[in-house]
Amino acid sequence: MSYPYLEYRYQRTKRHFLYSIYLQKTYHYLPYSFSHFLQFQEETPVGPNDHPIQYSYTFSYFVRPTGKFDPEDYANYVQPVGIMKSVEQFWSIMVHFKRPTDLCDKADIHFFKTGIKPVWEDPANCKGGKWIIRLKKGLSARIWENLLMAIVGEQFLIGDELCGAVCSIRNQEDIISLWNRNADETPVTNRIRDTLRSVLELPQNTVLEYKRHDDCLRDQSSYRHTTKNICK
Repeated sequence: MSYPYLEYRYQRTKRHFLYSIYLQKTYHYLPYSFSHFLQFQEETPVGPNDHPIQYSYTFSYFVRPTGKFDPEDYANYVQPVGIMKSVEQFWSIMVHFKRPTDLCDKADIHFFKTGIKPVWEDPANCKGGKWIIRLKKGLSARIWENLLMAIVGEQFLIGDELCGAVCSIRNQEDIISLWNRNADETPVTNRIRDTLRSVLELPQNTVLEYKRHDDCLRDQSSYRHTTKNICK
């Protein structure tokens, strides 16, 4: 029986890494509705032959409930999936996910540093903001996977400033956002923007948007009333 061979490369200053991972797992994707998701995977020690990553990360997801929903209750519906501290642990969870293009609408997938909740009010997020990329339906899977590999590979080189990422599945579009701690640190937010352009190989004239989380709290919306920035 053949197993998927997953390879990725990432570039850091004066260092080049090549991780070639044989995943001794078959693909058991999560159901379309998330209703029978894999059991939460607790944090486990990094194996002696594993490739450790700089920060511990947690996968979680959200599915909007039917009926009336108050955005302030968002955190109550976030379901953690697993914690990872190595490349191998990352892939052991990643392969259980359906691709974003196969998920139901009004669902969010989160990938955040462990200890940071994927909500605006979290102490790590409340003074920060996020870069936003809007994508036509069907285009988010590759962008999302490449973004996660860039985060795990520390391509952004901004340390604690990076909080996490969200892939939001909506009726007319998919939205990917990358969250940082300090919206007022313009050089840092610009560096994140430029790295996003590079690692995701965004074409010219791609519109990137930025929104502060204090603005999200005021208007109770993640993706309305943003500041647009065009790739050149």
